[in-house]
Amino acid sequence: MPTYVVAAAEGRLDAQLKRAIASGITQAHSEATGAQAFFAQVIFQDIAAGNHFLAGQPMASDHIFVHGEIRAGRTSGQKQRLLERIVTIVVDEARTPSRHVWVYLSELSPSQMVEFGRVLPEPGREAQWLESMSAEDLRFLDALG
Repeated sequence: MPTYVVAAAEGRLDAQLKRAIASGITQAHSEATGAQAFFAQVIFQDIAAGNHFLAGQPMASDHIFVHGEIRAGRTSGQKQRLLERIVTIVVDEARTPSRHVWVYLSELSPSQMVEFGRVLPEPGREAQWLESMSAEDLRFLDALG
């Protein structure tokens, strides 16, 4: 249900850091929203030198950007906890000051999202959504973790 895109300078995040950040973001989302971990995906994008500008100047600092698209319907408290946890995860794992971490959450109506071939449910209706799936689809989701 959520998709998080983490962007950083090319070479800034190695495979181990990416795995740790992806795991942390997935856990943070699950804890903040109650959604199962198999819904969360984290995509990493490397930004080549000269392709990122801040204040009209080429990026010269160690900034890491996280843009999450989540289902609308979460409380302000849930979103605040999620934002704070993501910042903490990136700061701790990447060993960068919080002033270099940018996190944005965008909300999409569940009726405008399809995952695993199905229109997504409203928050809190995940159980009914899962119950409508075939046994084969449920086995696939269970295998994801």
